[in-house]
Amino acid sequence: MLSEQEIEKYHRDGYVTPDFRLPDTVLEDIKAAHGRLVERHPEFADYCSALLAFDPWFLNVARMPEILDMVEQILGKDVALWNSSFFAKPARVGTKTPWHQDGEYWPIRPLATCTVWIAIDASTPENGCLRVIPGSHRAKRLASHHQNDAEGLALNLELDKGEFDDSEAVDIVLQPGQVSLHDVYLYHGSEANKSGMARRGMTLRYMPTTSVYRHELKTKNNRGGVLDMSQRTVYLMRGNDRSGENDFRIRH
Repeated sequence: MLSEQEIEKYHRDGYVTPDFRLPDTVLEDIKAAHGRLVERHPEFADYCSALLAFDPWFLNVARMPEILDMVEQILGKDVALWNSSFFAKPARVGTKTPWHQDGEYWPIRPLATCTVWIAIDASTPENGCLRVIPGSHRAKRLASHHQNDAEGLALNLELDKGEFDDSEAVDIVLQPGQVSLHDVYLYHGSEANKSGMARRGMTLRYMPTTSVYRHELKTKNNRGGVLDMSQRTVYLMRGNDRSGENDFRIRH
């Protein structure tokens, strides 16, 4: 579980890299599952925005008690999983993710999510690791974004330049099996992978059930979004639906 210092860092900086590492056996299982996914769906070789819709096996990772314990410390005892994605970034062809806030895309009201980012390979500045602006989440607001449809981008909404100073960016360097947790409002992005090493990362998106996943809301487009957000399934992972409004029906 997270230490008091790690919880404090998460709330202060908007992210934390806990003293935790997935077992090698779990890592190998994730790699095998991703390989099966790409074999069936070559279009996901770089990015899949809706893992659970195409292979519910990944729920096994989301249900790991160690991960849920850490998320519960951040969000409280009533927790739902609403999505999982895979950012593969193959060697030399991996895409860039522009600076953004996750909440700009998501139909969650009130907006709240803790993302668990799992390094499947080593994640370094050379192969396009996650970069963040510490403390940028504190205002709890969505900053101004614009649409960027340039080639080579994993997502198409980008923070306006005047919203942040990228000289304040911090690289989140992870070894295989390590994880980071970050807040829905945190400014973050990553560079393209120009190295000879793959940089596979898997995300798990958890929200407190005091929030509601609004399937009916119109959402902004994102690349790799082969499944509309209105068709995402929400899974109750711990506790109860405190809002009483979440729809947990299987949608895809």
